[in-house]
Order: sequence, then structure tokens, then C-alpha cells
Amino acid sequence: MGVSGCGKSEVGMRLAQTLGARFIEGDRFHPMENVAKMSAGVPLSDADRQGWLQALRAEIEHAWDAGEQVVLACSALKRAYRDILRGDSGAVRFVHLHGERGLIAQRMAARAGHFMPQSLLDSQLRDLEPLQRDEGGMTLDLRQSPSMLVEHVVASLKNEYL
Repeated sequence: MGVSGCGKSEVGMRLAQTLGARFIEGDRFHPMENVAKMSAGVPLSDADRQGWLQALRAEIEHAWDAGEQVVLACSALKRAYRDILRGDSGAVRFVHLHGERGLIAQRMAARAGHFMPQSLLDSQLRDLEPLQRDEGGMTLDLRQSPSMLVEHVVASLKNEYL
């Protein structure tokens, strides 16, 4: 979880590969209306995100029903959004990739072909509710390499489930 440009997709793909899990890119589940709004520099509302979050939760459940582990890259900016993703099971763990605005803006400026403009970074940072202790997860510094971030997550999972 985290704002656009923090490295969710890269870290998520690497983590899924390390765990032998299915990777879900949350951005691919946005309806066209959401993508059009963001592309035009218009922040999404809570209402805009409802269907998207419910679709992601359904995808998590589908994977679990198939006996798959899953890693999802999703902004999950607010606790209410994370509550939807978590569902009743409590089995979802979050990794908040956190960092300074300047570094995230640099990363956003350097990437090509993404629908999320850098102009929406400040609205995402305003909406961001940091991961709370009772939510199940961890906050990591995005300045670390993706490989190091994956190592931290794997070590934490081993400690939690052994």
C-alpha cells in the first residue's frame, strides 16, 4: 500500500515471485471512469473507489478459494479502504511503502505511460491514513531497494507464521 509512485507494483511483483504467490495489480481493476478522472488530474472520491475496492476484495477471495496465496499492489490509502480489502477474515497483511514527497515525485516524473499524473500526489498524501498497529502489517522505508524491502516482508511473515 501507499501513494502512487512509491514502488508498490515492483515490490509486490518481487514479493509474489519470492513467495510463489499470485500477483494482482490493483490499477488494472479500476473502471474506465476512474482512469479517465485520474488521467485528467481529478482525484477519486471515496464513492469512486467503492466498486474498485470491492472488486479487489472479490479477487482476493477468489484466489483464496482456489488455494492461492496472493500479493496485491493497491494504494489502500484509508483505513476504511483497508477494512474492505481485509474483510472479515483478518488474514490480509499490509506493507505500507512510505517515503518523502520529493523522492516519490521524482519517481513519478521518471516513469512513462502511467495514467496517474504527478499533480495528484498531494491529494493522495492528504488522503493517506498511515497503517495502524492493530491493522496487521508494517511500514517500510521506500528508499531501500526493492530486494531489501522484500527481504523485510519475508522475514516478518516467517516470524508471524512460525
